[in-house]
Amino acid sequence: MPPSATSRRLRVIRAVRRALLALLGLQVGLAVGMSVVDSYRRRGKRPGPFPTVPPRSVEVGSASITTYTYGRDLYADMIAAIEGAQRRILFETYIWKGDATGERFKQALAAAAARGVEVHCIYDGFANLVVSPGFKRFPRTMRVLRFPLYNGGLRFFDARRYGRDHRKILVVDGRVGFVGGYNIGAAYETEWRDTHVRVTGPPVIDLERAFADLWNLNRRSALRTRHRPLLVQTPAEWEPHIRLQRNIPRMWMFPIRAMYLEAINRASRNVWITTAYFLPDQDFADALKDAARRGVDVRLLVPLKSNHIVADWISRGYYAQLLEAGVRILRYRDAMIHAKTATVDGTWATVGTANIDRLSLQGNYEINIEAIDPAFAATLEEVFAVDETHCLELTIAEWQARDLHRKFTEAVLAPLRPLL
Repeated sequence: MPPSATSRRLRVIRAVRRALLALLGLQVGLAVGMSVVDSYRRRGKRPGPFPTVPPRSVEVGSASITTYTYGRDLYADMIAAIEGAQRRILFETYIWKGDATGERFKQALAAAAARGVEVHCIYDGFANLVVSPGFKRFPRTMRVLRFPLYNGGLRFFDARRYGRDHRKILVVDGRVGFVGGYNIGAAYETEWRDTHVRVTGPPVIDLERAFADLWNLNRRSALRTRHRPLLVQTPAEWEPHIRLQRNIPRMWMFPIRAMYLEAINRASRNVWITTAYFLPDQDFADALKDAARRGVDVRLLVPLKSNHIVADWISRGYYAQLLEAGVRILRYRDAMIHAKTATVDGTWATVGTANIDRLSLQGNYEINIEAIDPAFAATLEEVFAVDETHCLELTIAEWQARDLHRKFTEAVLAPLRPLL
């Protein structure tokens, strides 16, 4: 008796299911294997030297912004601000290494708390899983919140509960603030190229409020603690040239992506973007292509080899369409570039913590400074030009001539794109 239509349908479903599972297994196995091999190859290798721009300050309305491109310069000023604190310190970081550099920050914060300064710290629990538990023991005089690994309780399917705290903020006495891409650790101090800014004036209050909002939202989730609410003053004045854009997953707010898209869509002269990881959604990629096709000078500066090899391979899936549209792709060599910056038309600029990937633009807690000011944009354009001297440009001919195994790897990993 011939098989019924139902049994045939079941066999097809089982076959499709097995094929999908096999593909998933291949993708995961390939990703894990690539990561292991890359980690082995990196052992003992030191990054090469790279050019930087000295710290530079510009006045933006009633505020000032100082740009840093080298970790040692930034850390020196951050430590000096902490050591000079008199009233309150708000310190937030994604990664806080337990090495000599991380210890230096810990001791400076502890010393401030010991002399009576109110010290609040937030670090991400997941990002610091490999950090020694001993390092994560802090004096009782410090108020420390470990952003939880998971804070959804029984709400397993609530996507708003899965965002990581990827922000890097320091605010001292409500008078000076720091924000940008730098985590805290020895490698970031001298071996990575990143960008951070120091701000004074009205934007500092906005940084305070950003810290306080995250603290108050998660203070009851801290392990074995129930922190008191953190109260900050309402800004007394607005600085119309500067805005802080904050992604808040719990509230399903992701303005940083919209900020980028609005600036790119308005561009008439140039769009220069530096990002550590480039894994946008298709609408974002289309915005860059449309800008290039209407004659805008669109340049994308990314690492030649980042610290996440799988992200590198997946991001290459966008290269063909970008190159064909006229977007220039610049690959930073010999060291990891971790900056998250952009300039448009010599007027608009942003520096912050958000990468151009799904996790940053539609998943994590992030914060970016957006400024409309020619002097600040000129500073970031100069930084971009210096970084460009350390890059290898990818041509469309080179891209089309890549090996077959590279094309195969890119195709296999492409379905993982929405996860990153």
